[in-house]
Amino acid sequence: MSSPNPAAIKAWLLELQARIVHGLEQVDGKPFLREEWQRPEGGGGISRLVEEGNVLERGGVNFSHVRGATLPASATAVRPELAGRAWEAMGVSLVLHPRNPYAPTVHMNVRFFEATAPGKEPVWWFGGGMDLTPYYGEVEDARHFHQACRDALAPFGDELHPRFKTWCDDYFYLKHRKEPRGVGGIFFDDFNELGFEQSYAMVRTVGERFLDAYLPILQRRKDQAYGERERDFQAYRRGRYVEFNLVWDRGTLFGLQSGGRTEAILMSMPPIVKWRYDWHPEPGSPEARLYSDFLVHRDWLAP
Repeated sequence: MSSPNPAAIKAWLLELQARIVHGLEQVDGKPFLREEWQRPEGGGGISRLVEEGNVLERGGVNFSHVRGATLPASATAVRPELAGRAWEAMGVSLVLHPRNPYAPTVHMNVRFFEATAPGKEPVWWFGGGMDLTPYYGEVEDARHFHQACRDALAPFGDELHPRFKTWCDDYFYLKHRKEPRGVGGIFFDDFNELGFEQSYAMVRTVGERFLDAYLPILQRRKDQAYGERERDFQAYRRGRYVEFNLVWDRGTLFGLQSGGRTEAILMSMPPIVKWRYDWHPEPGSPEARLYSDFLVHRDWLAP
């Protein structure tokens, strides 16, 4: 393919969703629910979800393919030149919230977007990435995750990983808290600069490396001993995840404004969350170490 073929991209996304769900089911032992849905304005999707699993307290791996006659305000605010164009968007998006506080939350998505208008060249791009949000940070886990991200991008140019890592650090930042959401990963959007074939190959590699990036971490941490203190801190820190998704995330806003399926969009919300007024961890505690050593922008692969 030298130009976009939405049918082929859709087929790959569905296969990716199935492969990731299978890998997660092998670890958790509980099957994911499967629900197909239709969007009245055009398109639909397949939601795959597990709740109260053996390892995952809540996890969703969603496929969506939606289209419309005009773009929502969240999109035209960023690309005003696309106002009035018809559009279609498709992708796989996942968020996994393990029960064990020592196992980090993870997010990944890969997506394709195309906007068309009579007599004009189609405008298309890819977006995606993955990022890790620990509650009790481990250098070994952060290094493994970032190495997998760098390995996925390496065949497409040495400059991509540092660029997409910085983009991730900047994007997944809670401006109102002045803190990163987690230890980062990679993020990219509006990406087409390699031409269609290479841009598509890059996105496929990112999606297909997700299980390599995350499953070894989940396997290491899922049976680690914990108590009520750790669960309490996990619930408090999950509040930051909610705040980011509802206040800053472009994908959440686009989905809601474009008439997407609310249940699918908000499946990223953690199942148990707490907020406290002006709380700070005890100095020198494992909880304080998350802030001092992990919620900072740093090169995790530096010697």
